[in-house]
Amino acid sequence: ARPVLNTLAEEVRNKNLDNVMVTQTGCIGLCQYEPIVEVFEPGKPKVTYIWMDAKKAKEVVEQHLVNGNVVDQYTLKAADKLK
Repeated sequence: ARPVLNTLAEEVRNKNLDNVMVTQTGCIGLCQYEPIVEVFEPGKPKVTYIWMDAKKAKEVVEQHLVNGNVVDQYTLKAADKLK
């Protein structure tokens, strides 16, 4: 999870996303899906990204945080559809 956290923080800094906060948390009860990234935006449902790695983290920053497009294939909702 540390490479994901570091990549997110670096990408947010590189893109000058001053309105984004990257924080580390403990387990949220979904250990089988870790590393997990959650995106909270005012007025929108929380988005939970699962099985993250540094490459996916970069894509989430670019697509979701910069362009406003949820990367559906990395979300918890997508994994639930596979069950």
